Amino acid sequence: MSKLDVAGVRRPLTDHAVANLERLEVFSSITSTNTYLMTQPPPPAGRYLVAIADHQTSGRGRHQRRWISAPGSGVYLSIAYTFPSRAKQLEGLTLAIGVAVVSALRRLDISGLSLKWPNDIVALDGKLGGILTEIQSGKATDVTVVTGIGLNVCFEQTFELDDESDWAQKAVDLKSIKPDLPDRELMAGTLVDSLLLAIRQFEESGLAGFTDDWRQHDWLHGKKITVDTPARQVNGIAAGIADDGALLVETKDGQERVLSGSIALAGSAEVAN
Repeated sequence: MSKLDVAGVRRPLTDHAVANLERLEVFSSITSTNTYLMTQPPPPAGRYLVAIADHQTSGRGRHQRRWISAPGSGVYLSIAYTFPSRAKQLEGLTLAIGVAVVSALRRLDISGLSLKWPNDIVALDGKLGGILTEIQSGKATDVTVVTGIGLNVCFEQTFELDDESDWAQKAVDLKSIKPDLPDRELMAGTLVDSLLLAIRQFEESGLAGFTDDWRQHDWLHGKKITVDTPARQVNGIAAGIADDGALLVETKDGQERVLSGSIALAGSAEVAN
């Protein structure tokens, strides 16, 4: 795999992305693109900071789980954005970013992707990638968010997921889906472009502009699941998402809303009407 460079990543960017890009940096190696942007001064309102790495030595997922980031094997990038006013339903941003990732890959003729609530990209029933959204700083008038994306592109060898995921039995790379992949610079630039547009759309309309697309790619829908939340365990059948992005679970006692938690599969079934 070729090394990434700034010029190659910038090439696919549309006028909106270029006009609102405060800074784009590409690193051959870094601890974590999210960690790096979380330590930088927040960008001005309405502007974007982008960090992309060829290799992460300490990539992170949700709940501080490690993300395997071998040199040249994936696309690892993070975006910092300051919403000029506190966006509604900010907890739904991760879902909107998931839709944007699927849209970007579709532009590259890569299909067959699904989304697992709240932050996983799925292909061939395995983990293709993940999303990590963190609030860097918040004020009464604005808030800065850092969103990171990790996508498996091409594994040199098979490896176990280890503690990276509670639900997937395998990790999947894009090469398994589309053997004739575009180069990683085109992939990274297309992802950045799609993500910047999605963030701006989210700022304007919240999650509402993304829920229909997200539901079309809902990998959990109809599956029997166990959700460990901070307060309790919820057992039932995944029934999609609410308009605010909460996971809906059909239980023996009725439908429950889940805002956060770890999910384990327990077979599959149809959701009762």
